[in-house]
Amino acid sequence: MNNIDTSLYLSNQKTTREPSPTLDKDGFLKILMTQLQNQDPTAPMDDNEMVQQMSTLTSLEQMMNMASSIDKLVQNQLVSPVIQYSHMIGKEVMYQQVDERTGQELGVLSGNVVAVSQKEGSAILELDNGEKIYADAVTKVSTTEDK
Repeated sequence: MNNIDTSLYLSNQKTTREPSPTLDKDGFLKILMTQLQNQDPTAPMDDNEMVQQMSTLTSLEQMMNMASSIDKLVQNQLVSPVIQYSHMIGKEVMYQQVDERTGQELGVLSGNVVAVSQKEGSAILELDNGEKIYADAVTKVSTTEDK
């Protein structure tokens, strides 16, 4: 036989309400609907007031959508190393070449950045000499005219 979950009883539900310091569009719409339901039928809300409240609601919704879009745009630009390092394309970079087996420094090399890619969250600069280096390995950046 199935047991009844006592945590779902109405007597066990919270009876206090946590007030919110901000008014979102759902809260505004609830207030507007409550006003409409409780208005005096002999003296209904003025048409101008109703239009003003609806335009306020529309403006609020548009501002919230715009803020959300801007937040997403900022998040995408901050997260992508490709976007962060795309300005390096066409620049000459100098970097320390290191032997991967021994860790010994072999010398300073340079090359022109032709592409930027990403590997495990790090930016990889692809050079015209065929090398692929991590962006944090760069020791100097210059334009090709600065030679």
